[in-house]
Amino acid sequence: MTSKKFIIGTRGSALALWQAEHIKSRLKAELGVESDLKIVKTKGDKILDVPLAKIGGKGLFTKELEELLLSGEIDLAVHSLKDVPVELPSGLTLASITKREDVRDCLLSYKYESLDSLPQGAKVGTTSLRRTMQILAKRPDLEALSLRGNVQTRLKKLESGEFHAIMLAAAGLKRLGITNEQIPHIKAFEVDEMIPAMGQAALGIECRNDEEITSLLEKLSDKEAMICASAEREFIRALDGGCQVPIGVHCKIVSDSHKADLLKINAIVGIPSGEKILRESLEISIKEIPQKCSQKSLLDLQKTANDMAKNLADKMIAQGAKEILQEALSLWE
Repeated sequence: MTSKKFIIGTRGSALALWQAEHIKSRLKAELGVESDLKIVKTKGDKILDVPLAKIGGKGLFTKELEELLLSGEIDLAVHSLKDVPVELPSGLTLASITKREDVRDCLLSYKYESLDSLPQGAKVGTTSLRRTMQILAKRPDLEALSLRGNVQTRLKKLESGEFHAIMLAAAGLKRLGITNEQIPHIKAFEVDEMIPAMGQAALGIECRNDEEITSLLEKLSDKEAMICASAEREFIRALDGGCQVPIGVHCKIVSDSHKADLLKINAIVGIPSGEKILRESLEISIKEIPQKCSQKSLLDLQKTANDMAKNLADKMIAQGAKEILQEALSLWE
């Protein structure tokens, strides 16, 4: 246990502050470590009048926090894992991946209960090309429009009638306590019908390559989330993708008392219009689930999951995935 008080870097939105406060409370309750928050504005927070994909580059919501980590001004940064690029700056590490919340995407509306019930030409707001791609693949008649700002800003735009519906992550809604009492219709898509972003619903804790700090923060990790989210990040790495391209990937462990446990990964790539989509999946049997693994078995399972993710990426690359993603990127150049 360390007597040092940690400085936690975080973005300033209500959701980011909830996430940072959650880690702060866990540090205190589980590890006896005191901490304070330092709020930081990132490039993604400052530029709100341009779609994320047009801003370009990686680390739109992490770069400024990483600079403070490297300078020693903060000791750790709490991120939504889906925002963390798969390649980190030299000297930094992803020390912990927390237990996942609900990984699903949700459609929110004041008048319409589902995607199917939206009228022709309805306006749907989302920040995500991944969501846009999957929405338009199902309903090409809809108009998917860029929706920037924090969760409260997006909800106000929905309430004002600027959009017929908007898309948000179920995890964020649950963390902020947003329910049908505020929004009459909140419809969650099943994972198989709308594949989430890499790392969706997990938090990533980033810090310097300091053995004392990393070994401490590792204790906040969830074994299954670490296995599955790391595999998803491996898939993105193999495709040379980033946070702002239309890629969905979801890895999970399925336990079945009647047969072997399965490690499954589903992925989708395409162009934002949904007119060109490639979808694939792989699954393998596993002997042990993470909660029962020894440290050696855990490392073996992580390697198995990462290898499966690479195999899935190779399978999709052979079918033209990289060319599809290049076409998607060219639309914003």
